[in-house]
Amino acid sequence: MSLKHHFELMAHYNQWMNDQLYEAAAQLDNYSLMLDRGAFFGSILGTLNHILVGDTLWLQRFAKHGQTLESLQPVLDIPTPGSLDAALYDTLEELYGARRMLDNLIVAFSQEADDSHYLAPLRYRNSKQQLFEKQFGYLVQHFYNHQTHHRGQVSTLLSQVGIDVGITDLLALVPEFE
Repeated sequence: MSLKHHFELMAHYNQWMNDQLYEAAAQLDNYSLMLDRGAFFGSILGTLNHILVGDTLWLQRFAKHGQTLESLQPVLDIPTPGSLDAALYDTLEELYGARRMLDNLIVAFSQEADDSHYLAPLRYRNSKQQLFEKQFGYLVQHFYNHQTHHRGQVSTLLSQVGIDVGITDLLALVPEFE
């Protein structure tokens, strides 16, 4: 399996899981979504905002890859979040609209990028302006891992209020061997 095929699967999984999470979260009122539940980013809405912040920051870095990725150019028009706990949107509906737009970009990115992109270096600055140069594929893997980590937190928060997100395993999307 190539990195390209792996990341295409991860992009599809990301989109599928986000749809499930947002549909589950839509069963709650705005107060319940904003209630501080002791998670890293406080509330369900705070955690969903953080995932969008992280995705935006990484995609903006990815868009500046030495080998231009046309699919990511629209992300450069999105304002850069000011902090990792920025509340980009105050309602689930607004957040979900932005989430769907970003997920479509992620899928397009996974379809455009190939192993030559993933094996090349990417120079970027983190939120503290420290300069790094790392293999792009490892950074993309971190990108997907970060999403999964925080979606797990949201799944737990939803479960604690009696909402079943459903199947969350990547295995559900892994194709049969041909």
